[in-house]
Amino acid sequence: MEGIINWLVNQVWGTGLVVFALGAGLFFTIVTRFVQIRYFKEMIKLLFEGKSSDSGISSFQAFCLALSGRVGVGNIAGVATAIAYGGPGAVFWMWIMALLGGASAFVESTMAQVYKSKVGNEYRGGTPYFIEKGLKLKWFAVIMAIVVTISYGFLTPGVQANSIAAGMENAFGLSKTVTGIFLVILLGAIIFGGVKRIANVSNIIVPFMAVGYVVVTFIVLAMNYDQVPAMFSLIFTSAFGSNQIFGGIVGSAIAWGVRRAIFSNVAGCGEATYSSAAAEVTHPAKQGLVQAFSVYIDTIVVCTATALMILVTGMYNVTPEGKEPIVQSLANVEPGPAYTQMAVETVLPGFGPAFVSIAIFFFAFTTLMAYYYIAETTLVYLSGKREIPWLKTLLKIVMLLMIFFGSVRSASMMWALGDIGFGSMAWLSLFAILLLTKPTLKVLKDYETQKKTGKDPVFDPIKAGISGAEFWEEKYKEFEDRRSIG
Repeated sequence: MEGIINWLVNQVWGTGLVVFALGAGLFFTIVTRFVQIRYFKEMIKLLFEGKSSDSGISSFQAFCLALSGRVGVGNIAGVATAIAYGGPGAVFWMWIMALLGGASAFVESTMAQVYKSKVGNEYRGGTPYFIEKGLKLKWFAVIMAIVVTISYGFLTPGVQANSIAAGMENAFGLSKTVTGIFLVILLGAIIFGGVKRIANVSNIIVPFMAVGYVVVTFIVLAMNYDQVPAMFSLIFTSAFGSNQIFGGIVGSAIAWGVRRAIFSNVAGCGEATYSSAAAEVTHPAKQGLVQAFSVYIDTIVVCTATALMILVTGMYNVTPEGKEPIVQSLANVEPGPAYTQMAVETVLPGFGPAFVSIAIFFFAFTTLMAYYYIAETTLVYLSGKREIPWLKTLLKIVMLLMIFFGSVRSASMMWALGDIGFGSMAWLSLFAILLLTKPTLKVLKDYETQKKTGKDPVFDPIKAGISGAEFWEEKYKEFEDRRSIG
């Protein structure tokens, strides 16, 4: 079984996807005139602007829900594997993918807002919704929804659960079986409580865990301040092949840097589109900008924190696939959370394993909540307008079983399943948003035009030249009615 899974990983994750993801990010960056950089201050302002309603969550809640999906074990274990197989230069290519991915995130989240729907008393939307409404390709939307439901409900949860179980076993000697049972009970209590409960929990945990992780990073860097300049030099020289030790693995650095950046921030893969659609805003571009900012937090801040701790302390090995080890500072240590645990341990003895295992728990657990929300949203799409409660219950049960399964199985198998899921979604989602470039640029132009006149942008799809955005047509009429009364 593992042989078949590894074969599938190689088919999905070839050079083609690396080039496609980088190329799409560069294309969106150019056509939007570097929207992810020009509006950096605006992103932070918009983060706290939108308010929640009976049907939708606030911009900040949507941001935290998306970030809970982005910030997971990819930020700890994923960064370690990127360094282990691609060398220190992989970190630079993670940065590049994050900068370009900010533009991809803007496009996909803006489109999610434009083509969202109101199902029952909740806003629903995401990649399948905008494929159907924006591209008028129902068959493509159905395929996308099926792939997303399988990926988030079955293929990817095991990665997060496995990392939590491994961390707890290493730090506290807790049985993986016990951890698996605990995760099933705790997550079950939250996901059976509905979307609002998921958003409220993410709202509390995500800011806390990110800030705490960065604080420890600064402590590690401060204690190794004399090594910091050499560390950054190592990253840049390794990325471009001028480093004597890592010069021969530039291709691996690029491939693993992009691969793990996609796994971590999932920009362009569609993950943040579902929480973006749930946000209550007056213009789709607002949430597009907010979600572009979440890519920076995920990769430029949290992933970089992990990389710097590992590199500045020298707690890593580098063994490119199919080659002899280039660096072997650690003996018999599998690439993953152990690198970060040992890095923190060098500065804070007795603290490293416990701190990293707790960080992994919070990172991965909030990711699992986001996974369920996404899988439920695509299941709602596949169900059409019919309410089929037993399908949601079945999804919950299958996902909880996979979480227990992932807790007790091998890490390599779980990572391979996760790579298949994310790679498949990346191919389909990037292709879809490339086809939606024209309407995205219309929405961005409408936003910028209103901003220039000093208005708080309000979206009128008819004026912007966007068809198929029935939700916003009704929303704009409501806004006009309120304004005329007021």
